[in-house]
Amino acid sequence: MAITFLFCLFLARFFYIQAIWKDDLNLRAVDQWTREIPVVAGRGKLTDRNGEILADNRAAYSVYARANAVTDPEGSAALLSEALGMSYETVYGKLMEKGRSEVTVARRTPKEAVQALQAHELAGVYFAEDDVRVYPHGALASQVIGFTSYDGTGTTGLERGYEKYLAGKDGEILFETDLVGVEIGNAVAAYIPATDGMNVRLTLDYRIQALAEEVMARALATSSAKAARAIVLDPTDFSVLAMVNLPSYDLNDIPRDDMATLNALSRNSLVSDIYEPGSTFKIVTAAANIEEGRKGNPAALPLNYVFSSSRSRIVDGSPIRCWSDHKNGKHSNQTLAEALNNSCNPCFVDIALALGREKFYEYLQAFRFGQATGIDFSGESIGMLLPESTVKNGDLARIGFGQTVAVTPLQLACAAAAAVNGGYYYAPRLVEEIYSEDGITHFLTEPKLIGRTVSGETSAILSSMLEGVVRDGSGKKAFIEGYRVAGKTGTAQKYEDGHIAQGKYISSFVGYFPANAPKYLALVIIDEPQGSYYGSTVAAPCAAEIFRGIIDIMKIQRAEA
Repeated sequence: MAITFLFCLFLARFFYIQAIWKDDLNLRAVDQWTREIPVVAGRGKLTDRNGEILADNRAAYSVYARANAVTDPEGSAALLSEALGMSYETVYGKLMEKGRSEVTVARRTPKEAVQALQAHELAGVYFAEDDVRVYPHGALASQVIGFTSYDGTGTTGLERGYEKYLAGKDGEILFETDLVGVEIGNAVAAYIPATDGMNVRLTLDYRIQALAEEVMARALATSSAKAARAIVLDPTDFSVLAMVNLPSYDLNDIPRDDMATLNALSRNSLVSDIYEPGSTFKIVTAAANIEEGRKGNPAALPLNYVFSSSRSRIVDGSPIRCWSDHKNGKHSNQTLAEALNNSCNPCFVDIALALGREKFYEYLQAFRFGQATGIDFSGESIGMLLPESTVKNGDLARIGFGQTVAVTPLQLACAAAAAVNGGYYYAPRLVEEIYSEDGITHFLTEPKLIGRTVSGETSAILSSMLEGVVRDGSGKKAFIEGYRVAGKTGTAQKYEDGHIAQGKYISSFVGYFPANAPKYLALVIIDEPQGSYYGSTVAAPCAAEIFRGIIDIMKIQRAEA
């Protein structure tokens, strides 16, 4: 009985080794009798929508050594340390690590140094190509593109978000060795090729990005502001044409030794940070009122409604005043179009309260406030929108003109686009295509319609009013003769520790053209400008500069009279 049991146990062990453990034992044998030199996969490129390269690779090399195969450690260490700019002791210590089958001596070594070392044919020393990531345009769109770690792995931005496409798969060269790791003479090396990463074509337009960065850098300097930001997108499908976050940094000279600075400069604030939008938010309030009026909702204020000339409203016992109280004593009755021109807060208080909490929140949700826009970029904030059940009249009144609500710049830009493009809300996108070096497309993004906000008729009426803001109202500094520019200014006070920060403002302007068929929309934000701080005087001129540049780049003809 015992003999039968032992025989069965032997058979079971034999079966386990032959059938189950086989692959693992084969790998161990291969590892014992071979040594590998990695063949690093080329990282995919990042390009703009027209093929301009934004992230590329430069040839460099890694230096490896097998201590058991090094025949002259002293001489080899002397040559390596001189060529690699390393200390003799460090290199010598690596060459003497006989407990390891292979050690990395140096990475990212220039080609010239490797060629000089190859001429000496150092026993036990090997070289493998190991590319270095380079960014031809330095700081351009740095927060969007992102950067890689020292080992070439995507760390931030699109470099990280599309790592699985960009990285590729490394290969290797296998050498037969004896038990102590010395290469066997006349042995044939086995080559397993690397699979290079795929290229990623973005929706960004390098020319518009560079233009917008130049304009915003000038605004940052002249206004001595804390920060300057801009988004340019195509309202027909929400393709992002430019994203500017200043101050910025050079992707070829990353401040890795100062993590606090690096984290601040590499953050895409347009997607991740929130702020009170102020009067630019009135676009949404106006759109909701016009749409409800067209639907026959008696709560909506008609287009010809004349708002009271009173410069303030009392809501829940607290006054809400028009900004003109702080400028001059004049105030008159006005229509919705005039209220947009004058950016009169009390008029939008009237609209929000007339529509009521439930109805107004339906539009806030349709415009995706308090929700992600769906952009293909990590770290997106959803903003801050009070839960509908907790909103009091005072809150609702202030939301109507852009207070008591916090949004990301991207949310506001998308909402404005969805209000004036016929009412269509798309998921904004930064990536257009993923393709291999041979030109084969592996993934192509298409515009993704998320929903409707308002009707085409409402959108056209609102756009006509916003064209009047630029032609006759607070947005005059965005006016361009011969081109139908529309938009809305905004000036919002900043809060610190729950209180108004005296003398600190965010100046903004969101505009687009042509007003009758929007193709280019820009949101400009200047954070804490010194001196003049109104969106009409600080931000609107920047948008005009960007639009003029786009007109030149795209050779856009003047509108017919």
